[in-house]
Amino acid sequence: MAVESLKARIERCRARVEEKPDSAVAHYNLGLAYTQRGYVDRAEAEYLKAVELDPDLGEAWINLGGARLLKWDFEGALEAVRRGVELRPDLPMAHYNLGQACLYLGDAEGLVEANRRVVELDPDNGAGHYFLAVGLLALERREEARAELARAMALGHRPSPEFLKKLGRPAAGPAVIEVNEKSGAPGAPGTEKEV
Repeated sequence: MAVESLKARIERCRARVEEKPDSAVAHYNLGLAYTQRGYVDRAEAEYLKAVELDPDLGEAWINLGGARLLKWDFEGALEAVRRGVELRPDLPMAHYNLGQACLYLGDAEGLVEANRRVVELDPDNGAGHYFLAVGLLALERREEARAELARAMALGHRPSPEFLKKLGRPAAGPAVIEVNEKSGAPGAPGTEKEV
């Protein structure tokens, strides 16, 4: 089976939006394709249209927050992701994006809370453990931070030398979510919803 190019995927998703302009999922899928291409402004517009058409499409809120993170609109990201978390509290990516917004807004407690939830939902999430360690370090809870960092590193996440230095250790050398429209179940990242 041939792999669809990103250009072809965008064209296919655009055609689907033209066929079904009132489909939140069609706009969501186009936003996803734009995100993967790096067209952040276009992606944000499609996610906004998706949540306008279906305010309960949690994944669109989460990805809207992700697009806003990429645009350095951290307050806007926080607002969108919080709505996504309300709708889909079961998705680690929702809490991860929430944590990223908190990180850039200087909210260490929010960062810790969000990433604790990430690792509760997905214990093998190396980035979740790492950013939990970052938040704990910011709160001067070094021993807890060291334990989370050790877990992150065991899972293959490599911290920056600067972070290790702040912890007093020698140097050791940012979702998208999809949903099936018919079932409403999350799909594997990188897969589209059925329209």
